[in-house]
Amino acid sequence: MTILVIEDDVKTGDYLRKGLLESGYNADLARNGTDGLHMALEHDYELLILDVMLPGMDGWQVLAEVRRVCDVPVIFLTARDQVDDRIRGLRLGADDYLVKPFSFTELVLRIRTLLRRGAAREPDTFELADLRLDPTRRKVMRGGLTIVLTNKEFLLLHLLLKRQGEALSRTMIASEVWDMNFDSDTNVVDVAIKRLRAKVDAPFEHKLIHTVRSIGYMLAEQP
Repeated sequence: MTILVIEDDVKTGDYLRKGLLESGYNADLARNGTDGLHMALEHDYELLILDVMLPGMDGWQVLAEVRRVCDVPVIFLTARDQVDDRIRGLRLGADDYLVKPFSFTELVLRIRTLLRRGAAREPDTFELADLRLDPTRRKVMRGGLTIVLTNKEFLLLHLLLKRQGEALSRTMIASEVWDMNFDSDTNVVDVAIKRLRAKVDAPFEHKLIHTVRSIGYMLAEQP
């Protein structure tokens, strides 16, 4: 497994690379944000360790550009210790945030945790027939045409594709997509399915979203 360290402080960067090598990882080192971004996009790293205050491009900019392309795990390792900084890093898509000075043992434990999660990361794309959903880029296409969905419609289709071939109850769908307990007097799921069908199924001859009587809905080539 190869980890990319993007750190401009020479002593810290060398220390991190040496420690990672001794811990059984391959490690590359970039000493500014511009080089770090180039390396992150050119190579398939298992994880990035990223400082915030970097020459060329700061860590915020590097992470924003990386997240436009891939979902590689990222740990911020920085002296920026304000709560607002932590929130900003996590909102930009960082998986963890560790403040300097730091314990190298703790860093390695956090790396191992993220890499274990990474082993179960979902596929880059979900496909069924001519329907394709890209979670990272939040794109949906069918028959070569781009389909524009609202946020909830995207989450609903994502769920149906992840569980394709399974009959999903309205209660389960409401819990996963709306984070709510399903109320039998509320037709939020049925309305959302109707709108999703209008975009994903109606323009096409072959229908993929099916009603499962007395249960809920299913995404499949055949009901």
